[in-house]
Amino acid sequence: MLRYTQALISQMAQTSLCNQYHSVEQAMSRLLLLSLDCVQSTELNMTQEVMAQILGVRRERVSQVAVRWQRSKWIQYARGHIAVPDRSALERVSCECYKAIKKEYERLLPSDWVP
Repeated sequence: MLRYTQALISQMAQTSLCNQYHSVEQAMSRLLLLSLDCVQSTELNMTQEVMAQILGVRRERVSQVAVRWQRSKWIQYARGHIAVPDRSALERVSCECYKAIKKEYERLLPSDWVP
């Protein structure tokens, strides 16, 4: 439980810094990549409004990024359903925060670790 708590606190701190200092594109890609990791899928159910609230920006800004990424075929977005056919594109856009959070989770909660 302590390892999970430490991983979660680390994620919250890194996310807070990311949302403050990195672009919306970088923070949004981090959010999508971490969410995809959690569900272990290439698809998510998340509205632009929810993403905007998590990132602390206006929904219109999330919509602008989503439209641009959809035109580039990085994502497919329709009414709260997001499919990510080109995960590598999001990884290229993402800042170092995604890798830092992922590394910390892997360090504290390795996949072979059983409580």
